[in-house]
Amino acid sequence: MSHSPVVPLRSRTRSNKVPDPTASFWIIKVLATTVGETAADLLSDTVGLGLPRTTLVMAVALAVFLVLQFRSRSYRPPVYWITVVLISIIGTCVTDDLTDGLGVPLAVSTTVFGLALLAVFTIWYRVEGTLSIHGIDTVRREAFYWLAILFTFALGTAAGDLIAEQTGLGYFPSLLLFAGAIALTAAVWFIGRRGALLCFWIAYVLTRPLGASTGDLLSASPQDGGLGIGTITTSIVFFVVIAAIISVLVIRIRRDDTQQRSRLTV
Repeated sequence: MSHSPVVPLRSRTRSNKVPDPTASFWIIKVLATTVGETAADLLSDTVGLGLPRTTLVMAVALAVFLVLQFRSRSYRPPVYWITVVLISIIGTCVTDDLTDGLGVPLAVSTTVFGLALLAVFTIWYRVEGTLSIHGIDTVRREAFYWLAILFTFALGTAAGDLIAEQTGLGYFPSLLLFAGAIALTAAVWFIGRRGALLCFWIAYVLTRPLGASTGDLLSASPQDGGLGIGTITTSIVFFVVIAAIISVLVIRIRRDDTQQRSRLTV
């Protein structure tokens, strides 16, 4: 699955457009999924836009940042992670639109999103010969990547809501459940050192309901099983933390680029 076939140079970007799945990657991912849950509720309910308008506004914003992401020639943390946050919000909105607006059962939407994600992976692998995130260096591969990301968020949202509603678990038990599933997935990789790609995508899907459970736990009222912090405070705090980590990444990348240029000029 790590095979990377030759593609025309004219379709290649300068370098991989996706960050390596380091600790900072997973931390920002969980923070972004949490914001996706709380920001969607903030705009729809607290601000009063309503779910359809929130979906439309976020879809437009996502389209803008996807254009910026595709136009960039390398991995740029601010553009990349803002795009992830927006997709997280869209994933929440789409699932809520189907469930609350159209009355689609969560079991149906979970199945449909799961099959859609499987179809994307199947076509992606047949066309490119790889699903590796270390080779997102062409426009076509990046298109497959972001389409897969969209369906992972939609699937994670639907599956998370389905489990929460079917089992009647509270926010904190749900958080522990998904955190445990992620830990088990990580253990499979660290112990066996096999199936890295499969473990990555499983963990990627599971971080969505983990973040949603975290957001609901923090923002919901105590009467509903939450801590009562609210969507405004929760969203702002998580946005600030995400921005701080991204700033560190940008500084690190610039420092590494400067050091590399210095070595080349010696």
